Amino acid sequence: MANKTILEIKNLDISFRTNAGTIHAIRGVNLDLQKGETVAIVGESGSGKSVTMKAACGLLDANATINSGEVLYTYSQGDGPEQTVDLLKIPKRQLRKDFNGNRISMVFQDPMTSLDPTMQIGKQIMEGMILHQGMSKADAWKRSVELLELVGITDAEKRMKNYPHQLSGGMRQRVVIAIALSGSPNILICDEPTTALDVTIQTKILELIKDVQDRLGLSVIYITHDLGVVAKVADYVNVMYAGKIVEVGNVNEIFYEPAHPYTWGLLSAMPDLDTDDDRLYSIPGSPPNLLHEPRGDAFTPRNVFAMKIDEKEAPPLFKISDTHYAATWLLHPDAPKVELPEGLKARLERARKEAEKYL
Repeated sequence: MANKTILEIKNLDISFRTNAGTIHAIRGVNLDLQKGETVAIVGESGSGKSVTMKAACGLLDANATINSGEVLYTYSQGDGPEQTVDLLKIPKRQLRKDFNGNRISMVFQDPMTSLDPTMQIGKQIMEGMILHQGMSKADAWKRSVELLELVGITDAEKRMKNYPHQLSGGMRQRVVIAIALSGSPNILICDEPTTALDVTIQTKILELIKDVQDRLGLSVIYITHDLGVVAKVADYVNVMYAGKIVEVGNVNEIFYEPAHPYTWGLLSAMPDLDTDDDRLYSIPGSPPNLLHEPRGDAFTPRNVFAMKIDEKEAPPLFKISDTHYAATWLLHPDAPKVELPEGLKARLERARKEAEKYL
């Protein structure tokens, strides 16, 4: 059966008005999500990952301006025919009522800022079901207990009466996931869902989201800077830099055949226990200040492989395969041949052999 596109972002362009001037934060982003698959958006802080998905949910701040683009969402009403809507054209009130939570839900990175510390967690899960779905309190209570059990919280009836401060960080994040699932969405957006948790709990939360995805047939978008998370969960990866997607491919292409120097830098910066080098690599320099939009390729000042054309003109996305594209002039037929750095090549080969052990 052919894949079915459930969310399609086309040429999204967003600016923010600030006291210092206008920040051109999102500069022509294109992204697809197929039904049932997991897509990761990865990049450094400030690259535009969260802003892109907040635009789809109508959660942008008041100082944001959407200059152009579409966010096309395809869904069906019960047994009715499928329909496609542009989420950017729907009034915010209607978007919050009919789509946020009910069809598209977001899990944020810090559960303590997502939960109301003055309200029992049971009421927080029930709230959306009562307001948006018209459930009775009794039905909402029953469904909330089921959701807590679904996300792995034992003694769910008792936990319904707890306040957030009475739960551990991992349990609070499970509650946030339960709230996100309360509207029976078909798209779950996870914005750094494990950042505030310790490593052992991180793995459990990732396994939980995967389990829930399989059970409910969800499509999932991960927003993260952690390539370790990406390797565990993603089908497809979008590498983002300075408000643009600079490389996109399936998880094997991005991890074993990366084509963009920025992706090379991200992979090189991952901790590696098998290397003899005791230094931890970091990408030189800093991301550009988008108050002053860069001319040419935004990655040029940090790119040791940059050419003169990088300073003058931004590269298009060059096709490498049917699923793999990268925006770097190094892929132009006239560009000099540049190989992967030897250290990264050895690291990726070790990672490939390690992965093969588990297949």
